[in-house]
Amino acid sequence: MKLGIMQPYFFPYIGYFQLMYAVDEFVVYDNIEYTKKGWINRNRILVNGQDAYITLPLKKDSDILNVKDRFLADSWEVDRKKMLNRIKESYSKAIYFHEVFPLIEECILFDDKNLFNFILHSIEKIKNHLSISCSVTISSALAIDHTKKAQQKVLEICKNRKADIYINPIGGVELYSKENFAEQGIALSFIKSNDIHYRQFNNEFIPWLSIIDVMMFNTKEQIEEMLKLKQVY
Repeated sequence: MKLGIMQPYFFPYIGYFQLMYAVDEFVVYDNIEYTKKGWINRNRILVNGQDAYITLPLKKDSDILNVKDRFLADSWEVDRKKMLNRIKESYSKAIYFHEVFPLIEECILFDDKNLFNFILHSIEKIKNHLSISCSVTISSALAIDHTKKAQQKVLEICKNRKADIYINPIGGVELYSKENFAEQGIALSFIKSNDIHYRQFNNEFIPWLSIIDVMMFNTKEQIEEMLKLKQVY
């Protein structure tokens, strides 16, 4: 069984879904510390030919809380309408806008202010839209030693899920040892996205924007081919 593990990201880029496409089961960390200026509560879209952030506003709280213990700000009721309007204005002339915008709207209007629940809902909605078949598991639901960190925690999750192959994004090459995984009977592989290009109106192409951008300019069949544009080492 092939396993992948990732943090929850807000409308992540296509590489996130390439990993989901490559595995049988995908574990999403909810009991992991929220990090500022990462991709947990923000991503980039195309606005007037330039990349621009869309960001989930968070209620002020301790910086050491886990993602599952953080909540959207009270201003979200107003802010989400502004976010939807920004996406609509930016992509209303995109070829697949009318097919994709209702999905984005459903995600953004989801009525749960818990940060993790909100993000997980959108990830699963897009996963289903793209016909990605892997199952999704929440990390805190697993009966493991959750005090373990980094490689040891990943190994604990792999053993709990009876995975014989663990696939990690290429950025983890320096963090994880194939020998240590092999000692536990698990093959460790790394996934790297190939270059992906598509037409964004008549603008110079800006890569690695949110999956929103990919869906606005490509059919589901074209995106499925993009999900295969990767190398596994």
